[in-house]
Amino acid sequence: MNDIPAALKSDIAAQELADEIRTCRICADRFAATQTAHAPRPVVWFSPAARLLIAGQAPGARVHASGRPFTDASGDRLRDWTGLSEVEFYDQHRVAIVPMAFCFPGYDAHGADLPPPSVCARTWRGRVLASLPALRLVLAVGGAAQAWHLGRDQVTARVTDWRSHASRGIWPLPHPSWRNTGWLRRNPWFEADLLPALRLSIRRLMDEPSGDDR
Repeated sequence: MNDIPAALKSDIAAQELADEIRTCRICADRFAATQTAHAPRPVVWFSPAARLLIAGQAPGARVHASGRPFTDASGDRLRDWTGLSEVEFYDQHRVAIVPMAFCFPGYDAHGADLPPPSVCARTWRGRVLASLPALRLVLAVGGAAQAWHLGRDQVTARVTDWRSHASRGIWPLPHPSWRNTGWLRRNPWFEADLLPALRLSIRRLMDEPSGDDR
């Protein structure tokens, strides 16, 4: 093992961690008690070479079915926000997609999304982030991800103060759900000011040559 290159060791360790997460069942009883009564299906999407971290909330029902992050209307909107093509968005060597919970939390009795179980982040998030040494940029999407990366505050306050956060490499974004369409209309500066700057920052990062290209 001592003769294995460091980069390969990192890849092996990250793959072992990803495999461990995929077998996680700590929320099985919790999910069985929801309106959807579903089984855990962790959706894992990262590699140690990734430069961009998309820190979301938790998979929705469609992502639970597909096993691939953001395969829904929210994903379409988020890709538009970032300026990334679908191929770029799902390139694990450049983009890590690590939500606050890896599994679909289910619906409550009224059909509303349940919040991501905090036990998931407590169990896995520190280890996952430690396995991503190349990260340069973080998109904190939604309140739970922003609370983890930026501390407690209201989403609108954090997104309004995006310039100070972006200067530290963390971009706070509202969740791209259709439920936030009204918020976007009330805050036109988001599309006029924040998104062009975000797309430029992401494009510069994505276009940088990797270590293997230099």
